[in-house]
Amino acid sequence: MQDVDIKTADGVLDAKLFQPEGPGPWPAVIFITDAMGVRPATQSMAQRIADAGHVVLLPNVFYRDAHASKLELKGSFQDPEFLKRIYALIGSLTPERQKADAGAQLDFLARHPSVQPGSKVGVTGYCFGGGVAVRMAANFPDRIGAVASSHGGRLATDSPDSPHRLVGQVKAELYFGHADNDNSMPAEAIQTLEAALKAAGVKYVSELYPGAHHGYAVDDSPVYQAQAAQTHWRRILELFGRTLRA
Repeated sequence: MQDVDIKTADGVLDAKLFQPEGPGPWPAVIFITDAMGVRPATQSMAQRIADAGHVVLLPNVFYRDAHASKLELKGSFQDPEFLKRIYALIGSLTPERQKADAGAQLDFLARHPSVQPGSKVGVTGYCFGGGVAVRMAANFPDRIGAVASSHGGRLATDSPDSPHRLVGQVKAELYFGHADNDNSMPAEAIQTLEAALKAAGVKYVSELYPGAHHGYAVDDSPVYQAQAAQTHWRRILELFGRTLRA
């Protein structure tokens, strides 16, 4: 693991970079965390993707607020003040900021000697990061080859900039793993998303994880579910392994 800094229009985005052992170059994956940010659990997950043969960039998407080491995002979602702070951080990531940050990350990877030239980049996102990943693929359709969203929240809302309204711009193959118990992505929202995907004609899989709760894939989550997490690993590693080679 290597600490890296990426210059953006708004400052310096701190990130961690993971690489497989042995000679490269390799295709790249960007890992968008859940709302709790960069921490040991997400670093371990990024390393697992790297061990499967990918350069993995794990950005601190909340860098405008603080360096990942100083964010101190530990807390309970039952605490109204903590919840208010989390929602404020997520809300600060406007579509314009997301596009600018994604462009900076993609440019960084394109320049990196360990990244396979000409290969498309994969993106995996958790919680709100699922929507970030979809938006990235819509904004950079010729650079993103695969997107995986795991217990992604608010993927289909009434908002004019809802992620599901962007899928017609996407050229990547898409995977959605939905939690069966997820207030941020109820059954009607899943149906709306799937209707948009079908209408767009994109290649996708949308899968429901029975009995799973929002957060099932991340092992420091109180609702982590080992069986669902293992299924998620099989799905995303197969997707990236199949789609990202140049």
